[in-house]
Amino acid sequence: MQQDVQQTVPRTDSDLREEAVKRLNKKREFNAHLVAYILINLVVWAIWGVIFASSGVWFPWPAFVTFGWGIGVAFHAWDVYGRKPITEEEILKEEGRLRR
Repeated sequence: MQQDVQQTVPRTDSDLREEAVKRLNKKREFNAHLVAYILINLVVWAIWGVIFASSGVWFPWPAFVTFGWGIGVAFHAWDVYGRKPITEEEILKEEGRLRR
């Protein structure tokens, strides 16, 4: 079985530092996105709660905001924490396709 070599593994200390900074920035951006998602959703649901309490409008319209934006947050989390690095094998396969 051939072992995968990660293309994203840097070869020098400066490359390693650059990759570390890039990953840390992605994590910070995700954390900011998540905090905004939580705070805005709290506000939207609180507004709905006030409207519901005062007028009796039952329809939970903030669910659309929570669900729709939640899809974006989930994809952002996958991009930051779940996406696997490109392997050398994948690169060689793609180079072969491009040469045809």
